[in-house]
Amino acid sequence: MDIFDFYRKDRWPHVFCPGCGIGTVMNCFYRAFNELGLDLEKTAFVGGIGCSSRIPLYINSDALHTTHGRALAFATGLRLSRLDLSVVVFTGDGDLGAIGGNHFINGCRRNVDMTVICINNNIYGMTGGQASITTPHDYQSTTTPYGNREYPFDLAEIAVAAGANYVARWTTRHVHELTKAMKTALQKKGFRFVEVVSQCPTNFGRRNKMADPTQMLEWFRESSVRRDKARTAAVDHVDLNLAGQITVGEFVSRDRECYEELLGVGKHGV
Repeated sequence: MDIFDFYRKDRWPHVFCPGCGIGTVMNCFYRAFNELGLDLEKTAFVGGIGCSSRIPLYINSDALHTTHGRALAFATGLRLSRLDLSVVVFTGDGDLGAIGGNHFINGCRRNVDMTVICINNNIYGMTGGQASITTPHDYQSTTTPYGNREYPFDLAEIAVAAGANYVARWTTRHVHELTKAMKTALQKKGFRFVEVVSQCPTNFGRRNKMADPTQMLEWFRESSVRRDKARTAAVDHVDLNLAGQITVGEFVSRDRECYEELLGVGKHGV
């Protein structure tokens, strides 16, 4: 499949800011999807509200653009009613982990058969640059001009603890690893979660002395630590740099029964 067949050309030019990492994520996903020879006619895409949630609108396939935080709820209903379709959700850290946090935890717990790709730009990029649940400690935003006093959620670790079948996290600097993780996720059953730490030079970067996207990519390089080598730090540790690491890698890959199997969907006329 040619890349121009994958995207809706009538929606160009896109709305994303210069230097945004969403283009890299879209490119990695296209490569993973195409290398697996998957069929757009048999795939439905779901997005909530936010920069990254607009990705499905650019893919030449059926898509649901849902309300803020409800992407996984819509995707669950879609999956249970159309077992003939593969479901892929594109979401952001605010959409998934803040207003949609309960749907996220229970989606992992139920192990619903879908691929969820969360683009974590550490901020509410589309709505004004407010701090999100993943904004690093002491970093600035429009709502934390003197530095974020809270500590962030670790979305990947939450997904592992809640029961997702596959969990991986990479940054937009790790394009080969990210593409491979997406390929793995697209082939597994159950809830598959791929978190992508992505640059937002417009809202996050310029408030934290990284307005040039290359500065953010360098930050990713310096901060990323493979999960099997990562050091742990309590939130009250004197060395906050330990807590500021970006842990990357494959977190879990297992084969729990997915939600559809537990419910007997498709077997008993449900």
